[in-house]
Amino acid sequence: MSPQPPHSDDYKQPQEAVSQPDPVRSAFDKGVVWCARGAAWLIFVAMAISVFEVVMRYGFDSPTSWVHESVVMLVAISFALGGPAALASNRHIRVRILYDTVGPGFKRWLDRFNDLVTFLFCVGMSYAAYVMFWDASHNPLGEWQLERSGTSWNPPFPALVKGMIMLALMIMCVQAFIHLIQSLRGKPAPEPTDEGAA
Repeated sequence: MSPQPPHSDDYKQPQEAVSQPDPVRSAFDKGVVWCARGAAWLIFVAMAISVFEVVMRYGFDSPTSWVHESVVMLVAISFALGGPAALASNRHIRVRILYDTVGPGFKRWLDRFNDLVTFLFCVGMSYAAYVMFWDASHNPLGEWQLERSGTSWNPPFPALVKGMIMLALMIMCVQAFIHLIQSLRGKPAPEPTDEGAA
């Protein structure tokens, strides 16, 4: 007796998981996520010019003087902008041992406490970044003079990176303030994504 052919349902392919949109909390966060997607291309640019350097150095024995510093600058800026992007899309790392064991009412108070601490932390870090950028963009007489790398190419990348760090932290201040207002008004925080939970 020959075995029966498998049922046609056995050949159905599993449906692909539909990607859910990022759980953003405000229109400002949506704008941050949109900008972050564009800024993510900085990593691709850094990779492309790194390949260019390898070809020039080992293929034509003509190394460049600008690729290394450019790659460091691009990667540093992308890391700095990663903070607002993670906060906007609710993908920051968290420990949820206490949060998952309490009821909805206490969770709302934990959300408020978390948003307040986040806001105060971002304000403090923004002030520190402002001082750092001021020192990198002004000479001791208070005149505008960008800090440079000190290499043969000598670009003003150190000042630029410090400025981007300050900008990223100021954006996070606005985000954290909006989140704090929302939590004080009773709007629940969105559930974190799988990538963000710890």
